[in-house]
Amino acid sequence: MSVTVRVPAKVNVQLAVGAARPDGFHDLANVFLAVGLYDEVTVTPADELRVTCEGPGSDQVPLDRTNLAARAAGLLAARHGIAPDVHLHIAKDIPVAGGMAGGSADGAAALVACDALWGTDATRDELLDICAELGSDVPFSLVGGAALGTGRGEKLTPLEVGGTFHWVFAVADGGLSTPAVYREFDRLTPDAPDPEASPALLEALRRGDAEALAATVSNDLQPAALSLFPALHDTLAAGTAAGALTALVSGSGPTTAFLTADAASARKVADALTASGTCRTARAATAPARGAQIVQRAAPQGARGTARPATTDPRRSALGPDTHSRI
Repeated sequence: MSVTVRVPAKVNVQLAVGAARPDGFHDLANVFLAVGLYDEVTVTPADELRVTCEGPGSDQVPLDRTNLAARAAGLLAARHGIAPDVHLHIAKDIPVAGGMAGGSADGAAALVACDALWGTDATRDELLDICAELGSDVPFSLVGGAALGTGRGEKLTPLEVGGTFHWVFAVADGGLSTPAVYREFDRLTPDAPDPEASPALLEALRRGDAEALAATVSNDLQPAALSLFPALHDTLAAGTAAGALTALVSGSGPTTAFLTADAASARKVADALTASGTCRTARAATAPARGAQIVQRAAPQGARGTARPATTDPRRSALGPDTHSRI
């Protein structure tokens, strides 16, 4: 049998960053919103663990055991005393090294897929625990929807979203290293205050109010990303001139995100950005999106795979209705 899991990208509508901790991480108030750009990870039994990848930017994806999908398979296998002998095939559509958690998404997808393939029946808490071990953004890639991430981003509180938001993402030529962006943040902001989520932003999400959200989005890493990648100034200006309600760097960048009023405005902004020459491509997407979910199970005899219908309202976190406290 093979199992395919689809997993969304993310945008940080607020990324408040505190000073560096003794362990090298930073405390965050990180408001995640999952968006409808997806990677798919397919796992199939194999003689040994191996990774393949296709799609835009796939030449930049590591295919050894440092890949988060491979690490996820290894951690789940180790917990259950089995060998991680699977072929992990990643179909990329989330920008690579773009600040949209593509690598984290692949780790979460591999975890869900291997759990289904091996029948390990891991609990939600166990999966989230492994996700946190893999990286700060991986837990949110698993659950999707909207959430406030605290600690280093791995402690999630689900958030309600009252409507659909329309975004455009401009993919830059080249990437940015997340550790390098944080080092530049430390240089530029030696006395960063303790991070706090914006009540006005959380209320805008709850109401589904795009204009109110546009007035409150923020990213403390944006000055550092612009310092390392100055050409992003032109991309942000081009999207704003085309009618976006607001523009910001997505996470550590260099992908830039543009919130628009509706689908027609998103198409207009995407076309203008593509024509501007300030980015490689521009993509429209809606949010929130569901987290990692199985989309196909295929039997080895070639029987037709079946899609498992999603059971979670995409406007709410996939953590579930009985989870109201931090994980």
